[in-house]
Amino acid sequence: MRRAGRRGRQAQEGSPMENGVGQEPGTPELPATEGILGPRPPRARPRLVFHTQLAHGSPTGCIEGFTNVKELYAKIAEVFGISPTEILFCTLNTHKVDMQKLLGGQIGLEDFIFAHVRGETKEVEVTKTEDALGLTITDNGAGYAFIKRIKEGSIINRIQSVCVGDSIEAINDHTIVGCRHYEVARMLRELPRAQPFTLRLVQPKKAFDMIGQRTRSSKSPGEGRVASGKETLRLRAQGPATLEEGPSPFEEEAARRVDDLLESYMGIRDSELASTMVEAAKESPGAVQLARGLDSVLGEFAFPQEFVAEVWEAVCHRRGGQE
Repeated sequence: MRRAGRRGRQAQEGSPMENGVGQEPGTPELPATEGILGPRPPRARPRLVFHTQLAHGSPTGCIEGFTNVKELYAKIAEVFGISPTEILFCTLNTHKVDMQKLLGGQIGLEDFIFAHVRGETKEVEVTKTEDALGLTITDNGAGYAFIKRIKEGSIINRIQSVCVGDSIEAINDHTIVGCRHYEVARMLRELPRAQPFTLRLVQPKKAFDMIGQRTRSSKSPGEGRVASGKETLRLRAQGPATLEEGPSPFEEEAARRVDDLLESYMGIRDSELASTMVEAAKESPGAVQLARGLDSVLGEFAFPQEFVAEVWEAVCHRRGGQE
């Protein structure tokens, strides 16, 4: 636009013109076919800039240039002058501890990022009177596992000081920082019954209007969905982030079904893991091939055979009627 304006001024000042293109005084005229339809410079890739705030209150900052969750946390920490290890998790478009708006591996290009940072530390004693504690665990992709859901009527639900969003820092003084969510879920499942144990929890720092909010445990049909129908920035553990179209309705529904299976079999919820498994199932001709594919890329999870069979059924049974 600056070049067009400059040439427009030159034309008004009486500078030489050739085929409507202004010439600098004293320079040779260009042939009619030269310099007009020459190769255009490559189109610059648009800058992806996201707005962010600390969930308990802060000015608005801008971040860009990240390709994974750890880099995202580092960018946010740099803006607000804190350590990346202070960030427990992020939510999209709400400052509240709302697990339905949890940031996973995809961010809509218009999403506003709220970072929830470390608040008070607390310790609770729990006696495992049943096999299941009633906890669903997830993690932030950067070393912190936290509580995503508390089942109503469960052991943990009866302990009022334990809340959704609390990060699990230690079990019986054994630190679990750096462990993945499935590892933490396995540790909790393997604890013996009738023997008390201690959880050290870190709650996210809260704004005034969040004080007294204990849990958001109800499941919404839209959980795990990010900017449906719009372009999203997909963060990857390896390789650069990519711009992708939002998931189709079929893919969203299949991912929700697989996420439910993850909670049922493993005590975790992970929408990005569920989406990865849906993609693998769509590319596999059968449950046996799906099991091999999952072992090759997700072998650390050690999925039971019956779980893989149910994933195949959840994804490919419905796909047969839609594709």
